[in-house]
Amino acid sequence: MKKPLQFYNFLFLIVILLSAPLKAQDQSDSQRMKWFKEAKLGIFIHWGIYSVNGIDESWSFFNGYISYEDYMKQLSGFTARKYDPEYWAGLIKESGARYAVLTTKHHDGFALWDSKWSELDVRKTKARKDLVKPFAEALRQQGLKVGLYFSLLDWSHPDYPNFLRNEKRYETDPVKWQRFVKFNFDQLKELSVNYRPDLYWFDGDWEQSAEQWKAKELSDSLRQWNPNVILNSRIRGYGDYATPEQGLPVSRPKDKYWELCMTTNDSWGYQHNDHNYKSANQIIRIFVDCIGLGGNLLLGIGPKADGTIPEEQEKILKSLGKWTKKHEEAIYNTRAGVPAGHFYGPTTLSADRKILYLFLDHRPNGPIVIKGLKNKINRIRVVGNGTKLSHKIVGKQYWSDVPGLLYIDVPENSLDKDVSVIALQLDGEISLYREDGQVIECN
Repeated sequence: MKKPLQFYNFLFLIVILLSAPLKAQDQSDSQRMKWFKEAKLGIFIHWGIYSVNGIDESWSFFNGYISYEDYMKQLSGFTARKYDPEYWAGLIKESGARYAVLTTKHHDGFALWDSKWSELDVRKTKARKDLVKPFAEALRQQGLKVGLYFSLLDWSHPDYPNFLRNEKRYETDPVKWQRFVKFNFDQLKELSVNYRPDLYWFDGDWEQSAEQWKAKELSDSLRQWNPNVILNSRIRGYGDYATPEQGLPVSRPKDKYWELCMTTNDSWGYQHNDHNYKSANQIIRIFVDCIGLGGNLLLGIGPKADGTIPEEQEKILKSLGKWTKKHEEAIYNTRAGVPAGHFYGPTTLSADRKILYLFLDHRPNGPIVIKGLKNKINRIRVVGNGTKLSHKIVGKQYWSDVPGLLYIDVPENSLDKDVSVIALQLDGEISLYREDGQVIECN
């Protein structure tokens, strides 16, 4: 039997009503993530008692490289005597970063703030003062977003089941576990209410399931305490963005938002024996790869126990800052560039998709080339000095839709010592040819 038209109109109305909240949620999430997407660069600060002896944070005792008792003896050497959060914030700002993340509590359970829920905090050290609050305040004075790292697991807590790699406190104890979960919620509420972070960087979620962590309830609570807070992915599927670690993605991650976290040398925290620092040039090239793939870079530094930042790390941040300042138009408020194959190197696009930025991390052997660009070129210039560049189109056939090869001459004297950036101002939104090409039949 054929249904009346009113029936289908009714179904259509139901679909519209059901989809409206989802669209509103998408718009809300997009607005909440806007600053993160545009920030591009953040600084990751691992600071804790492990900086006293310069050993691996938490893992050194968990893996049995040092006894737990000897690890905790570092409490007496953690002074923060020269801690200058205003200087930290100024240096972070100078680097070109738009946000920073501080390890408020690593897997060892030591808290950098005065927590009423734990005795293992900064009061047990010679610092004897809250180190998180002045950090957050200094960042905000510089117009930077505040990120707080928090380990979900806590190998020091008496109610947490895991202690060392080969030793557990217990296998199953619902009473102790619920006490620990409440402890986590209490500390996170303390951080949320006292410091109002813009972002939480969780870690350590791999040891328990989402149900055990109460990940959904925790995520909901964090957003209740701060509706605009952003959460990273390490909360068992209830975060906002992915966090690949150390290894630079080769192709663009599937996640809408992502961030590569990477050290300046080989260590997260301060280790006096680790001198294997990446050069500023290497870090800049990794950074442009990240933004070219639509992501952020969270670059790690590790202050010393007295609060000073190692000289090598300062130099890297300052060099990075000179480059980001010179090329800021091609970095911030941009989106991922063109797919691989159109240009041999990273690219970004302006927010309106009318400027294509090309990153040259090498000294070209002749003109650089772009393939498949259908737009006409209004102007080509070198970002940072304004030099106008000429171009030539080769191989365009009048009878074919396939664009010609666009060659651009880049004079040696216009190149940046690290990574040069070329801006192509197009006649409209970028349009690319993505087909296989056409076959020419010869008789």
